[in-house]
Amino acid sequence: MNREIRDQFPILGREVNKRPLVYFDNAATTQKPERVIASLGHYYRSMNSNIHRGVHALSQEATEAYEGVRKQVAQFINASSHREIIFTRGTTESINLVASSFGKKFLAPGKEVLISAMEHHSNIVPWQMACEASGAQLKVIPVNDRGELMLEKLPSLLSPKTAIVAVTHISNALGTVNPVKEIIAMAQQHHIPVLLDGAQAIPHMEVDVQALGVDFYCFSSHKMYGPMGIGVLYGREGLLDQLPPYQGGGEMIEKVSFEHTSYNELPFRFEAGTPNVGDAIAFGEAMYFILETGYQKIAAHEKHLIEYTEEKLRQREGIRFVGSAKERAGVISFLVNNIHPYDIGMIMDKFGIAVRTGNHCAQPLMDQYGITGTIRISFAVYNTTEEVDQALKALDKAIDMLR
Repeated sequence: MNREIRDQFPILGREVNKRPLVYFDNAATTQKPERVIASLGHYYRSMNSNIHRGVHALSQEATEAYEGVRKQVAQFINASSHREIIFTRGTTESINLVASSFGKKFLAPGKEVLISAMEHHSNIVPWQMACEASGAQLKVIPVNDRGELMLEKLPSLLSPKTAIVAVTHISNALGTVNPVKEIIAMAQQHHIPVLLDGAQAIPHMEVDVQALGVDFYCFSSHKMYGPMGIGVLYGREGLLDQLPPYQGGGEMIEKVSFEHTSYNELPFRFEAGTPNVGDAIAFGEAMYFILETGYQKIAAHEKHLIEYTEEKLRQREGIRFVGSAKERAGVISFLVNNIHPYDIGMIMDKFGIAVRTGNHCAQPLMDQYGITGTIRISFAVYNTTEEVDQALKALDKAIDMLR
């Protein structure tokens, strides 16, 4: 790993409990390079203004920068038009937007929504709510013990009743990389639209929405070295045009009277209210960081870290890996004997090691494994094998204390 990359992240120089910080909770959120932090500060120091409606210089500058990032996102994921890029607060809001608007338009009694057993709660609960509101039924693609979708079940689950398929690109709990192109191709045979939760995928791999043929793709800035509070919904323009607005208010309107309101064109019809301008602009810097670093380099480095860590963990007694899919990225989930993950995580924190413990917002998946949660180590491009060694020393001490 290039030292110049790590040096771009100021937080990695701090201490936790008088120990050097080792940050292995990247699936929850990544740390931010200096260029992202500086961009956010620059916006509020020199450009802060509401956008689109102002004729003064600050508003014009902020509008140009904000809309420039929209075009940048379109290019980043190879959307056919920047009109297909909707800014949201993050993946969760992106999925809620589709579940609400698509649900109002296309869900009804007799219709079905198909998700998978490995979904994050953010791709379960919005669809449950949409089904409850519409009378539609929620169906689930099962997962095998390796943590892979049982794709052989998919043909029997797809039918004229299926209104939409909504699945994760990469599991946040297991790291499983799902065969999404195959899923999309099977759905397209029945003219069924597909939504992908890309929150865990886009930090680790290049995403081309046109090559995938996906109808909706959702992701968050803060998982990819950018600020919190800003995310993206990509939607195929022809489908977005059919959906009713998600929220009402400023910017999403064309003309308002007490008798009737007409709505704005894409993408503004789905962006009611004052947007998160500063974070969107800083998100642009995060995308530049990824492109300059290179997805190939990121993927190769993270693959090396996963293989190195798994090999070291296998040398220890009592380790149970949760999820062993053939295609994985970014995440290792495991348990140690009968020790509660929370107890291990708390002790590791005393040594400056940040790992995630719990059900990872995937309770149905944990129920399938008969567990309450796991210890999750998740990697980013700035992590090192030396940090892995430090974390495993802390793990050993935690095990010794809790035996």
